[in-house]
Amino acid sequence: MTSSVLQDRQPPDPAELTRLLHAHRSGDQDAFEQLIEIVYPQLRRLARSQLARQSSETNLDVTSLVNEAYIRLVQETGVEWTSRGHFYAVSALTMRRILVDQARRRTAEKRGSGQRPVTLDADHLSMQSEAELVLAVDEALCELEAFNERLARVVECRYFAGLTGTETAAALEISTRTVERDWLRARSWLADKLQQTA
Repeated sequence: MTSSVLQDRQPPDPAELTRLLHAHRSGDQDAFEQLIEIVYPQLRRLARSQLARQSSETNLDVTSLVNEAYIRLVQETGVEWTSRGHFYAVSALTMRRILVDQARRRTAEKRGSGQRPVTLDADHLSMQSEAELVLAVDEALCELEAFNERLARVVECRYFAGLTGTETAAALEISTRTVERDWLRARSWLADKLQQTA
């Protein structure tokens, strides 16, 4: 996966993305390679958005997060891709899971999971708080998903994938008005939930 020529590409053709997604779903690995080359700039934008919410202590940069997401996504041949919006939402969710896994490792290290002890100075406390915030958001989103899966999907599309209301509606096959209502409801619920755990 090279990024040299990819930065100057025109916006990807939605019909071509859909064709490649369907080919990948059928097991065509070459189709996925072509797809990634086309959407690479958008995946980098998603990764930048995800990393902007993390502390500066994360050991991932944009390129490494995209590459890690690629490794996970390339194995997803059975996904029933419905649209490019769906692909971007799944990509953003994959990146979120990578960052959550990293946050779990960081908090485990701080709690002495067989690793060297860590002193509790201000830097380490802020790193731990950041990792714990990532985990709190993930836990809240999982809880939201348990009682209303659609609200959780709207959050993934709007917040994590950076999709517009219209793109989210297309990805989830619901109306734009429903997306707007769900987005307001989900944000309010998550804010309350995170306030309780603060």
